[in-house]
Amino acid sequence: MRRLVMMSLAVLTLGCGSRSTDYWLQQLKDPDVVKRRQAIRELGSRTAEAEQVVPNLAEALRDENEYVRHDSAIVLANFGADAQPAVPALIAALEDKDRNVRRAAEATLKRIAPETTGKGKGPRGR
Repeated sequence: MRRLVMMSLAVLTLGCGSRSTDYWLQQLKDPDVVKRRQAIRELGSRTAEAEQVVPNLAEALRDENEYVRHDSAIVLANFGADAQPAVPALIAALEDKDRNVRRAAEATLKRIAPETTGKGKGPRGR
């Protein structure tokens, strides 16, 4: 019995990592904040699929939940130059009501589009 339980846990653990990008993109729309945040973390490792993932992460920067917006801003940095399509959304996030979102957006912009941050003095030269 113990062996069966261990094998079942191993299969479940392996199965969790094999979800498709499409699955995680769907999770970005889930009403549950925890599921949306998990999707962002998973999508952050899918840099080879930047063309599909980056626009969805940029859209998540407008989520109602500040943690989702923050996580999206942070994860976009993983995509480097491939995150360029998200620059307008990140610039908009510099005006977010949540300070942590603003800081995350600024840090990501410094990595992927340093010219937008005013020579490293903060958003738009501040």
